[in-house]
Formats: sequence, C-alpha cells, structure tokens
Amino acid sequence: MKTKNALFAVAILVGLTACKNEEQERAERTVDGYAMYVDSLGNVGEAEAMENWEQIEAGYEQRMSELEAAMANLSDREAAEARVNEARAKYEALREKYQAKIEAENAASNTGGGTALGTSLFGNEMGSDMTFAWVNKDNILSVYERFYNEFDKNKNNYSREDLDEIKTYYEALDNRKNTVEKEGLSSEHNRKIADLKVKFAPAFKWERLTSKGEENRDAKEKGR
Repeated sequence: MKTKNALFAVAILVGLTACKNEEQERAERTVDGYAMYVDSLGNVGEAEAMENWEQIEAGYEQRMSELEAAMANLSDREAAEARVNEARAKYEALREKYQAKIEAENAASNTGGGTALGTSLFGNEMGSDMTFAWVNKDNILSVYERFYNEFDKNKNNYSREDLDEIKTYYEALDNRKNTVEKEGLSSEHNRKIADLKVKFAPAFKWERLTSKGEENRDAKEKGR
C-alpha cells in the first residue's frame, strides 16, 4: 500500500511539474510574441502605420493583457521584465511619434492650416505648421503666454467653432511641449507653463459649457 501511495504521489508530482513547465513555456512565448510585435512595428512604413494606428494600438493592448497574465508564471521574472520594459519603451516612442503626426494632420485638415484665429493666438510664426516645429525650449514659454493672454482677452467673443479650433491648437502645442521637454526645457519655464495650463483648463471648460448652452437655447428658440 505504501508503494502504491508513493507511486501515486510521484505521478501527481510529475503531472504538476509538467503542467508548470507548460505554463512557463507558454509565458515565455507570450513575452517573445510581445517583443516581436513591437519590433515589427518599427518595420511598418510611416504612411501605413498612421493609416492603421487604431488597429496597431488594439493589437498592442491585446498583447499587453496576455502579457500581464503570463508574467506571473515566469521563473526568471527579472530577465523577462527587462525585455518587456525595453519593448515598452520602443512602443511608447513610436506611439508618441505617430500620435503627434496624426493629430497635426487632423488639426491642419480641420483648420485648413493657419487661420486668422491661429495667427491671433500664436502670431505669424505659426503659418500653417500645425506641428509647432518652430517652438523650442527658448521660446515655448512666450508661446504659451501669448496663447493664454489672447484667449483670456477674447474668450467672451469666441464661437463654438472657434473653441473647437482653439482646443485643436492647444493639444497640438501640448504635443510639441512633450518633445521640447526632452530638449532641455528649464524647470522654471516648465513650472510657469504648468501654471498657465492650470488657469487655462477651467476657463476653457467654462466657455465650452456656456457656448453649448447658448447653442441649445438658440435651437429651442428657432424651433418655436
């Protein structure tokens, strides 16, 4: 009886070990698949990547979900995390690059490039450059200051369409700021820009809300 029990225990142990090895191998394949997917994105042409970015992000999110579940089954978790972090950094760099380009293209399409409103907010320097490539670490604070001051001065006169355009400009400028920060933006200028953003956000939100309210009221009056 003892021999049978011992054999039974051994059988269970072998089964558990086999199962554990299978989970380990599956986890390793998941990590490999994640890293390979990110590497493959670097070989996708720019135009193709921009056109299909939503599908690319969906594919990435799916692999991330699978990866999170698999990490718990890895024996050498430290090595796997190093590979994952390296791949994640590659992906984040690509995402930032393509999102900035996509948003800049959308902004140019929505506004037709430079407009009178854009000129009033940023001056003639902007022209039709919705990437804000002319903004750098030395002038970005003054760009934000002009933008906020012009908005604050004229906020009661903006239409709903104007506010939509302002939102597009603001988001494009913020995208440029992400790049400029890496190019040596001083902490003092960064702090002052943050202060302007804190003042702008609630003021802009209020103007959007009241503008929408006025639109609804006008629509009701026209329907009478």
